[in-house]
Amino acid sequence: MLADPDLNSPWPKGRALPARFFDRDAQQLARALLGKVIRYKHGALWLSAHIIETEAYYLSEKGSHASLGYTHKRRALFMEGGHIYMYYARGGDSLNFSAHGPGNAVLIKSAYAWQDAHSGADALAQMHRNNPDRQGQARPLEKLCSGQTLLCKALGLKVPDWDAQPFDEQRLFVEDLGQYPQQVVQCTRLGIPHGRDEQLLYRFVDAAFARHCTRHPLRRGQIAGQDYHLLTRMDEH
Repeated sequence: MLADPDLNSPWPKGRALPARFFDRDAQQLARALLGKVIRYKHGALWLSAHIIETEAYYLSEKGSHASLGYTHKRRALFMEGGHIYMYYARGGDSLNFSAHGPGNAVLIKSAYAWQDAHSGADALAQMHRNNPDRQGQARPLEKLCSGQTLLCKALGLKVPDWDAQPFDEQRLFVEDLGQYPQQVVQCTRLGIPHGRDEQLLYRFVDAAFARHCTRHPLRRGQIAGQDYHLLTRMDEH
């Protein structure tokens, strides 16, 4: 179901997701965010990325930052749904959104650069300038936002600017453009240490973009029903 259009969005008929959209179970939110578009104002340009991979985290399981306890740095995880939690991962910035319930959140793991009337060629060129490869060259489009730190770098999102902040419809928000994955891959999260609930199937990938996410969940050797589940929109509950 589409979010109600928000008349305060920075262009007519914008579909910025309201705070109530995020006030849901973390797994449900992780899946619902697939297909949504992150919009970030960079100077005069709107940089945009289509979410293709997410991970859910809960206070009650060991893989989450919140499970380590409340601190000022982790305060956004304990705020109401729709607040931004950012942290450094391997020297880069990572973007998360708080969900329903204290300590629960969704990590935006990967996205794909999005172009439309609001984010055109100039915006995409800026994303390439923000996130060149190690030789200073433009990354292939499918690699530009393929990973949590690459996404933030391409958009220009920084921990000091956005950690523990709410969305700002004039600078940063998530938009509903009516894009829904036909199939979603549900599998285990990446980078969870052994003994930290690494077996939980809390990672969600738009199957159409599986080749472009952090790690291909349908790669050779993966077994349906064991390593992953393939969900359709009929599986929504």
